[in-house]
Amino acid sequence: PTKVAESLRAIAVKFDDKIKEGAERVIAKYKAMMDEVIAKYKPRLQGKKVMLYVGGLRPRHVISAYEDLGMEVVGTGYEFAHNDDYDRTIKDMGNATLLYDGVTGFEFEEFVKKIKPDLVESGIKEKFIFQKMGVP
Repeated sequence: PTKVAESLRAIAVKFDDKIKEGAERVIAKYKAMMDEVIAKYKPRLQGKKVMLYVGGLRPRHVISAYEDLGMEVVGTGYEFAHNDDYDRTIKDMGNATLLYDGVTGFEFEEFVKKIKPDLVESGIKEKFIFQKMGVP
């Protein structure tokens, strides 16, 4: 929700006041619904650690969603990325976040063993490794 509102405002600022007001109406319209979801899940997720390896989806698009739920992203990376992907992602990460590129299943498993996240968000190829390890 935080990044959605920021994006809407960043787009609206390029237009007139009518568009800006419309963006604020959209943000306000869905705020209660988003707050309800956060209130439901944040108590269970607050302080939990998550590692991301999400393939084509760019991690920077979901980092803030985890943060809105009180989670800390402790690792993230790309299978195929360009320099601008890393330039943008680094801005959204904490100073101690592990950043990996083209990680193999074995490497990713070793990272998870060392860092011990509470949750791993991964693609179809990697998910079975963590299911077998008992990491959601």
